[in-house]
Amino acid sequence: MCRSIKVLRRSDALVTSEEISAAALQFVRKVSGFHKPSKANQPAFDAAVRDIAGITENLLKSLGHPAKKELVKESI
Repeated sequence: MCRSIKVLRRSDALVTSEEISAAALQFVRKVSGFHKPSKANQPAFDAAVRDIAGITENLLKSLGHPAKKELVKESI
């Protein structure tokens, strides 16, 4: 579907919040057809990115990890 979304569940490194947000942004751009939404659509666009990022983080935590249990590393 979206070639620029990379696989986040990998065994060699923890996933950062920035990586999850970037994947969510790419997904919303692809689904909405907007690279940059209008001012009127910006709140809905931003809310969708936040929601999808949160759902993705929950999914990755629930799936577990082959080598490590904690998948999401908090940004400092």
